[in-house]
Amino acid sequence: MVQRDYILRMIEMLAQVIAGILKLIKSGDLHQASQSLQSAYGMAFRNEALKLKILPEEGLIDTLLQEYLYTNGQLEMLAELFYAHAELLLAENKTAESMSYYRKSLALLEYIDIVCRSYSQERQDRMQAIRERLKEFKDLKV
Repeated sequence: MVQRDYILRMIEMLAQVIAGILKLIKSGDLHQASQSLQSAYGMAFRNEALKLKILPEEGLIDTLLQEYLYTNGQLEMLAELFYAHAELLLAENKTAESMSYYRKSLALLEYIDIVCRSYSQERQDRMQAIRERLKEFKDLKV
C-alpha cells in the first residue's frame, strides 16, 4: 500500500512537471523544456532513463513488464514522459523521431487503459490527441 501511494504521488508530481514542460514548449523555450524533460526522466527513472528512451517500439510493453518489472503506475509515468518528449521533438522539427515517441506513448496508454480498473478521462483525451497527431502526419506522408 505504501509503494502504491508513493507511485500515485510520483504520478501527480510528474503530471505537474509535464504540464510545465508543455507550457515551455508552447512558449518556444525549447532549451528549458529539454532540460526540464531530462530532469523529469531522471526523477522518475534514475539510472534507467537513457535506456528507456532508446527502447524500440516493437515489444516495448513486454520489455518494460518482463525485463524492467514496471508497474502500471510506472508505465503511465513513462507514457506521459514519452508524450512530452514527442511534443518537444515536434517543436524542434524532428517529426520522424517525434512520431516514434507518440506511438510509444499511445501503446503504453492503451495497455494501461485495458489493464487498469479505473476509468480516466485524461487518459482517454491524451490517447485521442495522440491518435489525431499521428493521423495528421500520416496524411502528410511524414
